[in-house]
Amino acid sequence: MGSGSSFLIGLAVVWAGAAHAACAPDTVELRGPSGVQRFSVQIADSEAERSKGLMFVEKMPASAGMLFVYEQPKHAYFWMKNTLLPLDMVFADATGRVTAVHSNAVPMDETPIDGGPDVAVVLEINAGLAKRMGIAPGAEMRSSAIDQSVAAWACGDE
Repeated sequence: MGSGSSFLIGLAVVWAGAAHAACAPDTVELRGPSGVQRFSVQIADSEAERSKGLMFVEKMPASAGMLFVYEQPKHAYFWMKNTLLPLDMVFADATGRVTAVHSNAVPMDETPIDGGPDVAVVLEINAGLAKRMGIAPGAEMRSSAIDQSVAAWACGDE
């Protein structure tokens, strides 16, 4: 291989690294009319983790959240039992397209919050952020937790 080949291989490594960085396992991005928003997330992808969620958490940075991941899309219901923070819940389908947003869920309230059918992932963030950031149905979520073969906004896409 000549130096041109080495340059192309190096460029491919840099590009692959950039694509991977866009979908770090602990990062979720949302894009919509208001631009791109990025959150550092904890992943809840087991029944035990999803059941616990953000219970008993007293503070969460504005750029943080929790991503609930389901093995198969389902009709999702949430509640705020033992949850001390008011939250916004962003529900998305298997492609990562936001289908519903529940704003300002009330701490400690056990009333079911209906996220609708075909929910594959749910992002919980501090209350008020979805409205302030323009996160609404139709926005696209990018995460390594979303099947990249069907993702509306795949890892590596700009």
